[in-house]
Amino acid sequence: MSTATFVEILLAILLPPLGVFLKFGCKVEFWICLILTLFGYLPGILYALYIITK
Repeated sequence: MSTATFVEILLAILLPPLGVFLKFGCKVEFWICLILTLFGYLPGILYALYIITK
């Protein structure tokens, strides 16, 4: 695991949309994560961790 991945995972736990944004930019993955985070913090974290480690 590289340092960038560690930072992305840490950001995905603290601020899920930010972690996804750093990896994918403003693509559909970011918007899905943002909507899931607005509906509930835990779904946003789970989606962000899944998408970043996939």
